[in-house]
Amino acid sequence: MTSTRAPELATLLVSCPDRRGIVAALAQLLYGHGANILDSDQHTDPIEQQFFQRIRFDLSELITDRGTLERALAEVAERFQMNYRLLYAARPKRVALFVSKYEHCLYDLLLRHRAGELSCEIPVIVSNHPDLERAAREFGIPFVVVENTAATRAAAESREHALLKEHDVDVVVLARYMQVLSADFISRWEGRIINIHHSFLPAFVGGRPYHQAYERGVKLIGATAHYATAVLDEGPIIEQDVVRASHRDSVEDLVRKGRDLEKFVLARALRWHINDRVLIYGNKTVVFD
Repeated sequence: MTSTRAPELATLLVSCPDRRGIVAALAQLLYGHGANILDSDQHTDPIEQQFFQRIRFDLSELITDRGTLERALAEVAERFQMNYRLLYAARPKRVALFVSKYEHCLYDLLLRHRAGELSCEIPVIVSNHPDLERAAREFGIPFVVVENTAATRAAAESREHALLKEHDVDVVVLARYMQVLSADFISRWEGRIINIHHSFLPAFVGGRPYHQAYERGVKLIGATAHYATAVLDEGPIIEQDVVRASHRDSVEDLVRKGRDLEKFVLARALRWHINDRVLIYGNKTVVFD
C-alpha cells in the first residue's frame, strides 16, 4: 500500500578517513530506523584517503524518532571518525544579501528567488550605499544601509552581526559587496559566506581583475564563487565558469562578458549551498551532483 504521508526530507553530509563498511553502515542505520533513502552520492579522494557522501532521505515513516536517529548516527560517526551534518529540509535556509553599487548579481538572485529557482528565504539586504534600495523595494525586502569605512569598520560589522542574528540568517552572499570583511567577522561565519570574484581564480586576485586580464591579453575570462576566508580571494571554490575573449575586446567588453558569468556562477553556487550539496575539506570543496 502506498503511503499518503507528506515527505519529510533530510540530508546527511559525511566526510571521514576512507575505509570499508562506511556505505553499508549508514544505509543499515537509516533502514533500521525506517528512513527511506531517495538518493546517494559519494566520492573518494585517493590522495588524501578521504571519503565523502551525501544521502538524501525521507523521514515520514520513521519507526523511532529524530532524537534516537541522531544518537545512533553519532555512534556510527564516532566509530568511523566522521565529520557529519544532518540537515532537515522543513526549514528553508535564510539568506542575507550584501551589496554595494553593482546591481547585476542582486537583481539576478532576486528574480531567481521570485521565480522559485532558489528554495530559500531572503529576509534582508545589507549595503554600504543607499543606491540599490529601489531594488529591495521592488521585491518587498528590508534594505539596511550600514556605512563601512576604515574608520567605522568595527561598528559596522557589529551592526551587521546584529542584523544577521535579528533575521535568523544562515548564509551570507556577497553579491558584489565591495568591502573586505575582517578576519573576526569571517571566523564567526566560517563556511557560510559566499563571495563572487570577477576572475577565474587563482588568476587576477584582488581589485580590477578585468583590467589585469586586458593588460595580459587573455583569451578566456572567468568568474569564481567561493567561500570567504581571512585570506582574500583564496577560500574554497564552489563554482567557476569562463567565456572566450579576443584581442578585439576592450576592458568594457570584458566587464560586460564577465558580469553575465558572475550572475550564473553565483546563482549556481548559492543553489548548491542551500540544497546541501557542498562539503568543505581543507581549502577545497566536494560539490555533489
